[in-house]
Amino acid sequence: MDWLDRFNAAIDYIENNLDSKIEYSMAARVACCSEYHFTRMFSSLTGIPLSEYIRRRRLTKAAFDIQTSNEKIINIALKYGYDSADAFTRAFKKCMVSRLMLSERIVHS
Repeated sequence: MDWLDRFNAAIDYIENNLDSKIEYSMAARVACCSEYHFTRMFSSLTGIPLSEYIRRRRLTKAAFDIQTSNEKIINIALKYGYDSADAFTRAFKKCMVSRLMLSERIVHS
């Protein structure tokens, strides 16, 4: 198994655990490297920090759940690791604003 396969296996671990606590050390173990090197390798390969990737993926999954289920928003927020509806709302708004700014930058380029 080469380093790219191990890296993809670590991403699979992250994707399969978005609705629970993600241990950076476990992702690093799956990738067969230290946590220090895994977080730096992740940022280098993806262009974003590991924590930001996880936050964005959780928000994306939460948005999908909001659209496709009848579950209360607070329950969805708790499912993806947010302590309150307010914390979830702030994170969601921040993510949407940054995506809008990015899309405007692309359109005006």
